[in-house]
Amino acid sequence: MNGERREMRFGRGMGHGRGPAIGMPVQKAKDFKGTLKRLMGYLKPRRVQLTVVFLAAVLSTVFSIASPKIMGKATTKLFEGVKLKWEGVPGAAIDFHYITQILLVLGGLYLASALFGYIQQFVMAGVAQKTVYDLRKQVNDKLSRLPLKFFDSRPNGEILSRAVNDLDNISSTLQQSLTQLITSVVTLAGVIVMMLTISPLMTLIVFLTLPLSLAITKAIASRSQSYFVGQQKALGELNGHVEEMYTGHKVVKAFGHETKSLERFNEINERLYQSGWKAQFISGIIMPLMSFISNIGYVLVSVVGGLLVTKRAIEIGDIQAFIQYARQFSQPITQLANIANVIQSTIASAERVFELLDEQEELPDASDPVELQSPQGSVRFQDVKFGYKEDALLIENMNIDVKPGQTVAIVGPTGAGKTTLINLLMRFYEINDGKITIDGVDITELKRGNLRSLFGMVLQDTWLFNGTIRDNIAYGREGATEEEIVQAAKAAHADHFIRTLPEGYDTVLNEEASNISQGQKQLLTIARAILADPAILILDEATSSVDTRTEVHIQKAMNELMKGRTSFVIAHRLSTIRDADLILVMKNGSIIEKGSHTELLAAGGFYADLYNSQFTGKNRKKEVV
Repeated sequence: MNGERREMRFGRGMGHGRGPAIGMPVQKAKDFKGTLKRLMGYLKPRRVQLTVVFLAAVLSTVFSIASPKIMGKATTKLFEGVKLKWEGVPGAAIDFHYITQILLVLGGLYLASALFGYIQQFVMAGVAQKTVYDLRKQVNDKLSRLPLKFFDSRPNGEILSRAVNDLDNISSTLQQSLTQLITSVVTLAGVIVMMLTISPLMTLIVFLTLPLSLAITKAIASRSQSYFVGQQKALGELNGHVEEMYTGHKVVKAFGHETKSLERFNEINERLYQSGWKAQFISGIIMPLMSFISNIGYVLVSVVGGLLVTKRAIEIGDIQAFIQYARQFSQPITQLANIANVIQSTIASAERVFELLDEQEELPDASDPVELQSPQGSVRFQDVKFGYKEDALLIENMNIDVKPGQTVAIVGPTGAGKTTLINLLMRFYEINDGKITIDGVDITELKRGNLRSLFGMVLQDTWLFNGTIRDNIAYGREGATEEEIVQAAKAAHADHFIRTLPEGYDTVLNEEASNISQGQKQLLTIARAILADPAILILDEATSSVDTRTEVHIQKAMNELMKGRTSFVIAHRLSTIRDADLILVMKNGSIIEKGSHTELLAAGGFYADLYNSQFTGKNRKKEVV
C-alpha cells in the first residue's frame, strides 16, 4: 500500500431530533459566552445575509400580527349591519363591499407574510449550510493533521460523534432555531403592543396568567427532570447491553447464557419503561395545564371585553382580535423556552467541536523537504528514545542498523514495543530524542506522505473498504492495469478463490467484508501490498488468519516479494522467521538480544526460551501471543 489510510464510517444509528423537550436534561457548555462568541465569528462573513433574514423575519411577523386587528374591523362592520337589521332600521344592510375590501387586504397581508417567510427560510438555509460546510471542512482537515496518539487515546465513537452528530446539531439550530428566535421575539413584542392598543386592562389580565403558567411549568419540569435522567441512563445501558449481546451472540450461545442475557435485558427494559412513562406523563401534563390557565384567561378576557363593549369603550371586533392575540402571546413564550434548551445543547455541541479543532496537531513537515527518488531501504535507529509520556520512557537508547534488502524480525512478549517501533519508523509518533534515517536521510526531513509511500503494510487486522475486489487490490497503486492486478492476485495465491466467486474480480465487498472469509481477506491485503511494489515491507503476522496449506503458498509468495527489499516482520509464531537476516528480541521497550536464528538459539537466552516454549510445549507462560 502507498502509506496507510484511515477510513471512518459515519453511522447514523439514531435519529437526530430538534433538541430536548421541556423537562429533559440539557447538556451544558463549560464556557457558554466564549463558545457562543466563537460560533458567532463563523457567521460574521455573512452579515448581509443575516440582515436580510432579520428584516424578512420582522416583516413576515409584522404582517401576520396586523391581520387580527384588521379582521376585527370586518367583524365589527358585520356586527353593526346585523344589529341595525335586528333593530329594524330602514335601509339597514350589511356592508359586504367594505368586508370584501378587508378580506382582500387580509389576503394581501397573509401573502406578503408568507413571501417574506419564504425569503427568510431560503436565505437562512444557505447561511446555515455554508457555515456548517466550513466547520465540517475544518474538522475533516483537522482530523487528517492529528497524530496517531490522538486516535489511540479516544474511542472512535466519541470522535465520530463530534464530527457528525454535534455538527448536525449546530446545523439544525442555525437553520431553524435562530429564525424561530427572531420570529418569537418580534411576535411577542408585536402582540404586546397590539394588545395594549386595544385594551390595557385586558392586557393586564393576560399578563396575570403568565406567572402562574411559569410557576406550574417550573414545578413540573423539575419533577420530571430526575425521571428523564433515569430514562437516559437506562437507555444507554440498554443500548450497550444489546450491542454487546448481539456482537458476541455466538459466545453467549456457546456458554448457554441466553437466559441470563434475557433476564438482564428485561431488568434494564423495566427500568427504562418505569422512568420513560413517568417522565413523559409528568412532562405531558404541562400542555393541558397551560391550556387550562389560558382558557381561564380567555374567559376573563371575554367577560371584561363584553363589559367594555357594553360601555362602548371598545368594539366587538376588538374582542375577537384580542383573543387571537392572547392565543399568539403564549406561543412565542413556549417557543423561547424550548429554544433556550436547544441553544444550550447547541453551544455544548459547538464547544465539543472547537475542542477537537484546538487539539495539538502533528509537527509540520520540513519547510524544504527531501524526496527519495530511488530508495534503497537502508534503515538506521540512532540512540532513539521514546515514551508516550515524557517522564516515562518506553524505549531508551535504541540502536538498529538495517542494510538494504535485509529481513528483520521483531519478536518479544505482548507490550514489548514491537508495534511502537514500526509506528516510530513511519512517523506516526515523534521520538523524544535520537534520530531515525532511511538511506541516510533523517525521516523528519521527508514529507510524511513521501515517507509512508516507501512502505507496504500487511497487518494482522485486515482493512478492506466497501467496493469491488479489483478496487481493493488496486488501492495498492494508483493507475494499476487489469493485468497487474491479476498478476498481484496470482502472486498472493488469491486469483483462484476470486475466480470461484460469482462476480469474480467485480464481486462487491460489504462494509465489514463479511461476505468472504478472514483468510481470503488476508490474501487480498497481501495482493495489495505486492501490487504496491514498496521499497520497505512491514509484515505483522500476515499469515495468522489462513490455514496451514494456504500459509505455505503465502510464505512462498512473501519470500518472493521480500527479495531485494528491506522487510520488517513482527513475528508471533517463531517458525516463520527462521530465515531472517536479523532477529531483534524486545522486552520492556529495549532490545535485549539480536542476531540470526541459529546464533540466538546457541546463546540460550530469552529467544531460546520463547522458541522452545512454542515447540516443546513447556513453559507456555512465556509464549508470545
